[in-house]
Amino acid sequence: MKLMMKNNFKLSFWKIISVIITVLGIYSLAVRFVKGLGSSTNLSDNVPWGLWIGFDFIGVGLAAAGFTIAAVAHIFNNHKYESIARPAILTAFIGYMMVVALLIIDLGKPENFWHPLVMWNVHSVMFEITWCVICYSTVLTIEFAPVILEKFNLTKIQKFIKKITVPVIICGVLFSTLHQSSFGSLYLIVPAKVYPLWYSSYLPLHFFISCIAAGLSMIIFESYLCARAFNRGLNINILSGLAKGVLAAVVIGAVFKFADLTADGKIPFLFAQANETYAFWLEIIIGTVVPVFILTSHKLKVNRTGIYFASIFAISGFILNRMNVCVTSLVRSSGENYRPSFEEISITLFLVLIAMLAFKLIVENFQVFEKEEHQTDSISAKQEIFSKNLIFNKQNEC
Repeated sequence: MKLMMKNNFKLSFWKIISVIITVLGIYSLAVRFVKGLGSSTNLSDNVPWGLWIGFDFIGVGLAAAGFTIAAVAHIFNNHKYESIARPAILTAFIGYMMVVALLIIDLGKPENFWHPLVMWNVHSVMFEITWCVICYSTVLTIEFAPVILEKFNLTKIQKFIKKITVPVIICGVLFSTLHQSSFGSLYLIVPAKVYPLWYSSYLPLHFFISCIAAGLSMIIFESYLCARAFNRGLNINILSGLAKGVLAAVVIGAVFKFADLTADGKIPFLFAQANETYAFWLEIIIGTVVPVFILTSHKLKVNRTGIYFASIFAISGFILNRMNVCVTSLVRSSGENYRPSFEEISITLFLVLIAMLAFKLIVENFQVFEKEEHQTDSISAKQEIFSKNLIFNKQNEC
């Protein structure tokens, strides 16, 4: 027991970094709520949305695997992916909680966060997004509840939730689909402010396609890391299936994007000497070219490490895309040179750290990952080989 406690309190590089991020994050939160947005951010009337809104878009997009995997496993009865349904839902749940927390921090008057619940403006895109986030967060709570209930043997509630699982998942797919695309709709109302490389009348569809690739990549990413951290097996068949989904979404998204640019006559912007051009091509190379190269390579696409790195690049490209749409595309029209403040960065890192620790604690204490089938098969195979060797040895003795 003493040895375990010593190991837990043993300082390491990442623990020191975590402590630093926590201290700076708490300090920055105090500055934000005591002194207000003006003193703690570099936002202004011309640039009202910055790093925090961009990160909200990222968090929601990376959580897209929740409704994708849930729909495939439970609605379309593809039992192959049931083993990753729980981690996908957990990822989505934590992602949405982080988004909600950051939205409250970003509000000018956070004490008025409840206003959309009673002050309805049905013509506002923000109203639709707010209610979809609220409804889908409720759905995720219900979907993840069995993991908690199993721990405490609450069988009656489990049976009730099991009966309503399919209708709840259908509602979750509907809500998530609506607001994943609605985030893109926010920018349709400011066509003159968004840089041409990112503005499109099909922006909601662009957002939806890209979140599918990002969500599936996130499941690959965390499955690989959890396998190493908790000494779990990785089912290559499941990873390969997810990788195919990532490849399809990335290719479809890229083809659609360039076709859209061509149809709107925006090809000259691809070769203009501007910071926006460089940011756009960086997004394309990291988020499209590299993942496609890896996932179409005969050697890399069936390799766990290759698929893992493909997911990293796909996620990185998605992050660049959301930050480009939310920040880069608006900076030029604002007439200002926005850079996130120290408080904006430290609060964001603090929330990311909380999300990572929450995922780790839940995985360690609840049955989130199911035992992989190939592990059981390998044990059975070893037992069978041992039995055959035993019989063979006995025959030789006779």
